[in-house]
Amino acid sequence: MVNFQFLTVRLGITILVIGLLLELYAGSVAAQELPVPRWASLRSDEVNVRVGPGWDYPILWVFVRHGLPLEITAEFNYWRRIRDIDGEEGWVHQRLLSGARTVMVTGGIRTLRRAPDDPGPVLRAEAGVIGGLLECTRVWCRLEIEGNRGWLPRMQLWGVYPDEVVN
Repeated sequence: MVNFQFLTVRLGITILVIGLLLELYAGSVAAQELPVPRWASLRSDEVNVRVGPGWDYPILWVFVRHGLPLEITAEFNYWRRIRDIDGEEGWVHQRLLSGARTVMVTGGIRTLRRAPDDPGPVLRAEAGVIGGLLECTRVWCRLEIEGNRGWLPRMQLWGVYPDEVVN
């Protein structure tokens, strides 16, 4: 014989638990929303940049440089509108981007210092070299290039906002 009162209580508890889990999930998704604009880098050696946010849009160009820093300027579902160092914009699927912060050396040949107040050279890097961003103060950024860590003035880098402090 079926105990309908027991089944009703059990169904009610199940619905309540599912509702709470869905609410927690929605809260965690909302908490994961990231600001726009923000910086990202290429996750792959070959990334198609499209005219619009979808696989059916034509390819504008192909990036062929893993770790290239890009600015995310808009989002649409799983697609991110990105801007490169030249100001060119297009759409890339989020799977092809990484949250790992990188920067690109700009201008001429730059000397990576041991510390902001220590001009001792760690290495010299030419424009276009990409390094991992470790931290930034108001004026200086610490990066890693091919296993070497050192400091460059923020104004010699692309991939960090003017007033951004990175810890």
